[in-house]
Amino acid sequence: MRHIEQDIAFAGLAGQATLLAEGRVSAVALTSAALDRITETQPTLNAFRHIRSAEALREAESADRRLAEGERAPLLGVPVAIKDDTDIAGLPTAFGCRGEFPVRDADAEVVTRLRRAGAVIVGKTNTPEIGQWPFTEGAAFGVTRNPWNTAHTPGGSSGGSASAVAAGIVAAAVGSDGAGSIRIPAAWTNLVGIKATRGLVPTAPEPELFHGLTGHGPLARTVGDAALLLDVLAGTAHRFRTAAAREPRPLRIGLALNTPFTALYTRLDERVRAAVVRLARVLTDLGHEVVETEPRYGLIGLDFLPRSLGGVADWADRVPDPALLDPRTLANRRTGSRLRPLLALSRRLEPLWQRRIGRIFSEVDVLLTPTTATPPPRADVFTDLPNWRTDRAIVAACPFAWPWNVLGWPSVNVPAGLTAGGLPMGAQLAGPADSEDVLVSLAAQLEGVERWHDRTP
Repeated sequence: MRHIEQDIAFAGLAGQATLLAEGRVSAVALTSAALDRITETQPTLNAFRHIRSAEALREAESADRRLAEGERAPLLGVPVAIKDDTDIAGLPTAFGCRGEFPVRDADAEVVTRLRRAGAVIVGKTNTPEIGQWPFTEGAAFGVTRNPWNTAHTPGGSSGGSASAVAAGIVAAAVGSDGAGSIRIPAAWTNLVGIKATRGLVPTAPEPELFHGLTGHGPLARTVGDAALLLDVLAGTAHRFRTAAAREPRPLRIGLALNTPFTALYTRLDERVRAAVVRLARVLTDLGHEVVETEPRYGLIGLDFLPRSLGGVADWADRVPDPALLDPRTLANRRTGSRLRPLLALSRRLEPLWQRRIGRIFSEVDVLLTPTTATPPPRADVFTDLPNWRTDRAIVAACPFAWPWNVLGWPSVNVPAGLTAGGLPMGAQLAGPADSEDVLVSLAAQLEGVERWHDRTP
């Protein structure tokens, strides 16, 4: 019986939807199993901030009635999870912070779309305070851990969502990405994570998140499942599922191992370098031309900081009790407040960076880069670091993802293999605006050879 439960748990988003539509499993059974796995893993993984046990079971019962009546919808009866920076009616949105936050009276638009697709929302997943760090731990909830090795972080800031999917608690989850916050945890938990072109997935009720840096997106074990969830979130019918099922044309792919400029020291770990170079060889074997290249990132970080720290200040200003915030958050709030006068200039400079970096796409169709510079660091070591050491740890581990948030362009993390110690690593497929179809198609082709979804913690 346990083996059958495991098979269903790792059947994937589309697989579970098919099982439900064929009547081979009920939504109540799937949801009950997901809730049981949450309960079992909270002491070790700590992926969830809020668990919607009663509400999720009611939603599952309703889904079973609808299925019995012949109704069909893309995710009807399938359990999913949502990061705790996203409003769900009846729950607070604390975004990793301590304090008594008001209960929200309406769903965010992405939640509305999930409900319309029939999804059962089992809970809200942990995220570091205001999503600032690529590790998911904090005084409000403790430490979220990586199911591949619980001594290590799953990354952040969508770390709870990544941990939940990698462990088979849910088949897919929604995260958000303002500096790699979907792609980084996907890389460190053997998942596919998609950061979409800015504006493709709605941010309502907010007009934009972190001054245009952040957008919602999927984490899943397969490209097809990530594409399915992205179609639901973006309202694009079957666009990305169709792309995932389509062979890409022969592409010219730029292997880019150079790091964007940072004021702090960073070095690409040789294990990650070797993993990304190996994927480049696989892509060559698949018929693509891979060439070495170096995007001209310039000083794009000067555009990133006012928007990211300004976003931290915006959110910190809403917190019911700022005295409960992490000292590092308070420091970033002060800096963000001081940088607010530069926000308008940052937005005006964005087209310059798009032209400068975008020239690379006159030479190649897609970029292949590391997603992170290192395998997942150890957990439970970041909570008490001072701000400067935290910044140094972030830059050392995660220098590759954030430029695509400034540009507003899409990129996809694909698993790149495991270290000798069994820790996941990732690679990033990146393109210009609205190139998701090409990236998804290429990622799916790579998945057909790599079979990363066959690996489970």
